[in-house]
Amino acid sequence: MKDFAVVHEWLTPYATGGSELVVQDILSFIDADLFSLIDFESCNPDSYLFERPIQSSFLQYFPFAKNGVQKYLPFLPLAIEQFDLRDYHTIISSSHAVAKGVLTSPGQLHLCYCHTPMRYAWDLTFDYLQGSKLGVGIPGIFTRYLLHKLRLWDVISANRVDYFIANSNHTARRIWRCYRREAKVIYPPVNLDRFPLQTEKEDFYLTVCRLVSYKKVSLIVEAFNQLGKPLVIIGTGPDLDKIKQLAQPNIKILGKQPDHVVEDYLKRAKAFVYAACEDFGIALVEAQSCGTPVIAYGQGGATETVLDIREYPSTGTGVLFSEQNSIAIVEAIAFFELSEAKFSREACHIQGLKFASSQFKTQFLDFVDHCQGNFSNKPNF
Repeated sequence: MKDFAVVHEWLTPYATGGSELVVQDILSFIDADLFSLIDFESCNPDSYLFERPIQSSFLQYFPFAKNGVQKYLPFLPLAIEQFDLRDYHTIISSSHAVAKGVLTSPGQLHLCYCHTPMRYAWDLTFDYLQGSKLGVGIPGIFTRYLLHKLRLWDVISANRVDYFIANSNHTARRIWRCYRREAKVIYPPVNLDRFPLQTEKEDFYLTVCRLVSYKKVSLIVEAFNQLGKPLVIIGTGPDLDKIKQLAQPNIKILGKQPDHVVEDYLKRAKAFVYAACEDFGIALVEAQSCGTPVIAYGQGGATETVLDIREYPSTGTGVLFSEQNSIAIVEAIAFFELSEAKFSREACHIQGLKFASSQFKTQFLDFVDHCQGNFSNKPNF
């Protein structure tokens, strides 16, 4: 048998978030075969996966799959269950939707690095229904039934995992709430070599994220419309046109940008602004590594990565606001500007270093060894 298989939901040029960065890091120190519902990265010359053998599912051949298989939501559980993993001792699923649902045998160890329980089936159900044409009328009834069935499958498939790993304490609590399973917290890796300390800042604020509804970028835009202060937005997504229509001239919207442009803006920004409730939030750590303070919604992963200067006067790395609305953002920015001289760029950088890739590698491999030892010693009933 082979040692490792890694299973992820989808690999496309449009999927470049934190979960994909975790997969990239795992594959840098674990020799594993890779499985994904769709693969449009192995044919991408700019990808680290170029020409790498990747086993995909039947969804690979569905129309417009490259733009995202979420549109084929009813088929995702079936598709993930079609992977034949019998040749592997240890399966590592990188899951934010259905990857944890792969089928394994009693003699195989299955570890799941859970980025989040499936958001549109749990926390964001009503946001999903409200923002979709399929959420109203007769189609809405069928959509609600589909999500109900998806939640049932999601809970059942959690029993196929031997050990859960969560990317934050916030995610670990959500795993317990949804699945009643405990999870080991191992923060995701951040490639801090890309984000060196820069102490000289320029007079603009920055946000970088996918422009989707739950990221709440519109709230940031509303706040900066009121403030009239310079804001740069980097990212693309279904809300791009909405954001463009909402933004005043003091807001510059750059759309999707290559890594070197993102890195340059992160290093030069006076502060990084974020309004979403993230399970971890890699961009917040990247900003701090550059010496850039963070102004963020004080829920989720931000509470584990950002030190509010009101609580940590000498080592604070940001300002956390308690309400997810434009008024709270305006107040947080006003407080930041009054307190800007108190922020140490070096303290921000030191906070970022706590989440370096080397930390992730050590903790991840130690936990894999621990799980393999425990699993091999379990009695067979």
